[in-house]
Amino acid sequence: MKNSYLSTLIFVGLWMLISCGPQEKSQKKAEAGIFEPNPQEMSEQPVGKLAIGDKAPYFNLPNVDGQFVSIDDFKEAEVLVINFTCNHCPTAQAYEERFINLVDEYKGKGVAFVAISPNSPIGILPEELGYTDLNDDYHSMQIRYEDLNYNFPYLYDGDTHEYSLAYGPVATPHVFVFDKDRKMTYSGRLDASEKPGTANAEDLRHAIEMTLAGEALDSDKAITPAFGCSTKWAWKNEFTIKTNEEWKRKPVTVEKLSTLGLEELLSNDSDELLLVNFWATWCGPCIVEYPEFIEIQRMYGARDFRFVSISMDNPEQEDKVLKFLLSKYSAVTNYLMDTDDKYAVIDVVKNEWDGSLPLTLLIEPGGNVVYKVPGTIKPLDLRRAIVDHPMIGRYY
Repeated sequence: MKNSYLSTLIFVGLWMLISCGPQEKSQKKAEAGIFEPNPQEMSEQPVGKLAIGDKAPYFNLPNVDGQFVSIDDFKEAEVLVINFTCNHCPTAQAYEERFINLVDEYKGKGVAFVAISPNSPIGILPEELGYTDLNDDYHSMQIRYEDLNYNFPYLYDGDTHEYSLAYGPVATPHVFVFDKDRKMTYSGRLDASEKPGTANAEDLRHAIEMTLAGEALDSDKAITPAFGCSTKWAWKNEFTIKTNEEWKRKPVTVEKLSTLGLEELLSNDSDELLLVNFWATWCGPCIVEYPEFIEIQRMYGARDFRFVSISMDNPEQEDKVLKFLLSKYSAVTNYLMDTDDKYAVIDVVKNEWDGSLPLTLLIEPGGNVVYKVPGTIKPLDLRRAIVDHPMIGRYY
């Protein structure tokens, strides 16, 4: 009897979600504490612009733990600070520690803090991720929250920008401060110096103190510019589509490489961080992971970085190798070893390579291997090894 009743409840719940429209579905999920990200393509929407004294628009958004958080959850706070930020932007990353410290400093002082990511994941190119290891999708937000040990809710509004549109953040980060009546007292930057260690959120701190005291900020300090990466609205994806198509049209070639040429390549007589992947068309794990390397090249290729692929197929299988590379849009430097002597190649590579594929090496100028993966890579770990290397970095 109990099982029959439970089945009926589940059926009714599912029917209610299926039968209602997108906004109703979102509301039903919010009520049930359920969230599944679903970024939507959108036509251009009007973007709000709040003025001093305007009421804080309502929001009810999923936190990284899947539970919904609304503006009503902060009704006891004397001051509410909303930080529109994201994972990928170097400016947003440059201010992360300052914001975390600020939250700690105001603990127990009547100030509530919340961060919202307004960006649509479908509007972001790999080429825009050159200063990060993460995209702005919901799963990546969960990773960033854990990695940085955020001490505030981190909410996602990347499906349809349902609430971000009302606030109108122009860039990430863009902070808004509201008083007890939830009227805006400040909008803009945390402070005027992006580089970590050069400032301490002075503008935001001043706004909080003045708001706590019930005093209005001077007009020239109440609204400041919000410097950072522009908000990635879903309808601004024409450039994304164009760039993706242009990448697919890039020429893909493969050249033969001798063991002497390989030795010269691995010595990395360049001013770039070099990523090399040894693979073969007959190697299942190699084939599965290969697109990750193309993504990585697109992410960091505009910086001091280069990816090179080296096929360990037999030299006479050049057509087969090229066919695969074409299918993966491998518009990078692609080599095929010109020898059947695999052990001669192993002797050149060294690095305790046992000959198994795939093998991935991250090499500094001068030939020092700083990161080695025998076997399948973990893409996030590899991206971190690249972006956190002193030659690359997360900030300007």
